[in-house]
Amino acid sequence: MAAKERSKLVEALAAVPDPRRQCKNLRHALVDVLTIGFCAVLCGCEDFVEIAEFGCAKEAFFRRFLELANGIPSHDTFRRVFQAVCPLALQQWLIAWLQGVRRPTEPSADDTVVAIDGKTLRRTFDRAKGLGALHLVSAWASANGLTLGQVAVDAKSNEITAIPQLLELLDLKDCVVTIDAAGCQKEIAARIVDKGGDYVLALKENQPTLYEQVGDYFAKEFDQDNADGKVRCHRQVETGHGRTETRHTFVVKAPQAIRASGLWQALATLVIVVRESVDRATSKSTDEVRYFISSLPAKARRLANAVRQHWGIENGLHWVLDVAFNEDRMRQRDRKAIENLALLNRLAVSLLRQDKTVKAGVKCKRKRAGWNEDYLLHLSFDSD
Repeated sequence: MAAKERSKLVEALAAVPDPRRQCKNLRHALVDVLTIGFCAVLCGCEDFVEIAEFGCAKEAFFRRFLELANGIPSHDTFRRVFQAVCPLALQQWLIAWLQGVRRPTEPSADDTVVAIDGKTLRRTFDRAKGLGALHLVSAWASANGLTLGQVAVDAKSNEITAIPQLLELLDLKDCVVTIDAAGCQKEIAARIVDKGGDYVLALKENQPTLYEQVGDYFAKEFDQDNADGKVRCHRQVETGHGRTETRHTFVVKAPQAIRASGLWQALATLVIVVRESVDRATSKSTDEVRYFISSLPAKARRLANAVRQHWGIENGLHWVLDVAFNEDRMRQRDRKAIENLALLNRLAVSLLRQDKTVKAGVKCKRKRAGWNEDYLLHLSFDSD
């Protein structure tokens, strides 16, 4: 019997290729398994047993959208399907759906910042197979809390090879890509520029020659008391969490001596951020100095905002995944299953953070979606 109501989510998941052998013993449609799995993760389920139990509890609700010819799949069926589905295919269709249902907001310069960073799922190692914990590199639109893509690697050190793969999945035209020092590589900068974007890359000792050149240049400029007006500054002060943080962002046009080699494509600006944090209870002060390179013009305010926006992937995504989704406790061993579940986690964070109808944190919204079918319908199904 055909489902009674249409859903953009169901239509998107119906387009995911089914990797299973098509035979008479195939009892559950792929779209049924994926739809229930996504909604279950959105509502707080953390493993396949919980996903199956959630499906049984909400069977009447799911029958509004799915055929479920043989009822709710077992937890073993959920496990086998998520181990077989291609993560890139699932990502392609779900992210396209997410971007289609994104609530429109007023555009701003910050909307163009795409933060790329990695996160290790600490308990997904498999000693028997000699596999370490899975490391995922994600792209995150910090201003609107939108997941743009992910690529899995087996070690943090492999981020250098994973980032170019992730960049190929993204539309970077007119975007500003921010990456920490691991991604400060000539090839990555060139790839971003070739795709029509700009970059702001953290610079550390992993690029010793450039790091020394930038440090020496700023030291020379500061010794001159900025007499020639080359160095521009933007000051930001934030108060919260028991401390006051002051950040001074200094920017200067990259000198010809550094640009002459042409090794860093489109390099235009050098950036130094001096951060001072004062604990209001103890009056203890801590300082930090960080360098960046960028293809953007030397506009202090814009570069300061881009650097600050990069922290959105840590605070708005990774921290939420650990606290509200218990992702560091994920004990799955199969690499495809882990990657697919992690993708569902990241899409769920995006949906929950974008929703403004409930004034609560992500963890509370997640529980409400499990308790209240109207809220689950509002979040994910968008029925016509």
